[in-house]
Amino acid sequence: MKILLLEDDYNYNESIKEYLESLGFEVDAFFDGESALDAIMQKCYYLFLLDVKVPKISGHELISHIKNAGITTPIIITTSLTDIDNIAIGYELGCNDYLKKPFELKELELRINELIKKHYKTDNAGEFKLGCGFVFNFTTGELTKESINVNLTSKEQDLVRFLIQRKNTFCDIEVLREHVWEGKEISYADIRMYIRKIRLKVNDEFIKSSRGLGYKIDVVS
Repeated sequence: MKILLLEDDYNYNESIKEYLESLGFEVDAFFDGESALDAIMQKCYYLFLLDVKVPKISGHELISHIKNAGITTPIIITTSLTDIDNIAIGYELGCNDYLKKPFELKELELRINELIKKHYKTDNAGEFKLGCGFVFNFTTGELTKESINVNLTSKEQDLVRFLIQRKNTFCDIEVLREHVWEGKEISYADIRMYIRKIRLKVNDEFIKSSRGLGYKIDVVS
């Protein structure tokens, strides 16, 4: 699961990135809002962790850009600002939660897990129940059925995550290329091969397809 971190303090940036990566998250870390905005418009993230006072584009301005682009990814803001008005601005713009600096990394972990659970409607263990008796852990990327693990590659996990995020809705193959492969050069035939490999590991009905509409994964709960 990929998180975007915006934090201009080097020590904070490094410690947060290392801690989240130790939990199994993939983290793209930035020190200014302009670089973060470029990444947001090109890649697919599952959570934004944004400092408010950063160079070039502030965290508040970045939230406005995110919302104007129709991006629904959940947002946590971090701030050393104690003025309640600044915190209120973040919520008015559309952030989901905030942390006041300094904070414990364990608290950050708890806030992230709770937000992911609420936003993506997972259960307490971060798991989605899928069709045919399969269970997918959104955080770890583990796909299981009756305690038997299906060995998915990292990119296959990303593909399953994205289809679950758009649960029960068909996604065009170009949308998959833009978000799962982040716009990189990959042929539609190669994307279909990824889908075929997942089906071979699971079953043909795990990823459903419809001509002209694309692909989807049905989520039970």
